[in-house]
Amino acid sequence: MIQKIPSESIYFADYGWHTGRFHFSFEDYDDPNNSHFGVLRALNDFVLQPGSGFETHPHEEMEIISYCVEGDLTHSDNVGRRNTISRGDVQYLCAGSGITHSEMNELGDCSTRFLQIWITPNERNLRPKYRSKRYSKVRRMNELQHLVSGESISGVIEIAQDANIYAGRLEKGKKLTFKTQDARQGYLVCLEGLISVDQIELQQSDALKIWGEDELIVSAVEHGHFLLVEMAAENQANS
Repeated sequence: MIQKIPSESIYFADYGWHTGRFHFSFEDYDDPNNSHFGVLRALNDFVLQPGSGFETHPHEEMEIISYCVEGDLTHSDNVGRRNTISRGDVQYLCAGSGITHSEMNELGDCSTRFLQIWITPNERNLRPKYRSKRYSKVRRMNELQHLVSGESISGVIEIAQDANIYAGRLEKGKKLTFKTQDARQGYLVCLEGLISVDQIELQQSDALKIWGEDELIVSAVEHGHFLLVEMAAENQANS
C-alpha cells in the first residue's frame, strides 16, 4: 500500500531566520495523529538563512541524521567536534545519554537547506557520538546511495536501530528499483524535481508512506532527487 502526502498538507512555518516543513509533530506543530511513523520520530525540511542556525542546544535519547540538500551545514558540540557538510553529505549524531551541539549556516551569501531525521534508538543511555560521510557526486547520480543502516556495512553510517536511509539523484528518463522485504515500511520524500514512484507523481516536498510493497520503481519525469527512510513495520518496531 502507498499513501501520497502532498506538500501542501505538510505543516510549514516561517520563523524569519529559517523555515521548517515538519512531516511529523515538532516544535509548534502538534498533531497526536501524526507523531511518528514506526521508529521515524521526525523528518524536518529546514532552510537556514545566511549566517544563521540553531545555536547550542541539548538533545538526549535520539538518533539524529542530517542530509544536506544545498549550502553548507556546520556542526559543533560540547566535546570539541566541529565539522561541515555540503550538498549530498550526511552527518549522524547519537544524542544518547546527553549532548549539546549547534547547527549553523556560516555562509554569508547563501541559504542552507537540509533534512533532519530523528529515529528512536533501540536502547537508552547510549554513549553520545558523531559521524559524518562525504559522497562523490559521480557516485550519487542515477544510483541509490545507502547512507545509514542498523547493520555494519562498509561506507555506511551505522545507527542503533533497525532502519536504513537512502538517497537518490536521477537524470530525466532514468529510474531505480528498490527491492523491499516482508514486514517493512518506508517514508519517501521528493527533495527536488519531478519523480514517479510506481506511477505516482511527486514534486518537491511531496512524500509517500509505504507498506508491504515487493519493490519500488522510482523514475525521473524531469531531474529527480529523493530520500527514503526504510524500517521495520510499526507493529514490530521499537517505537
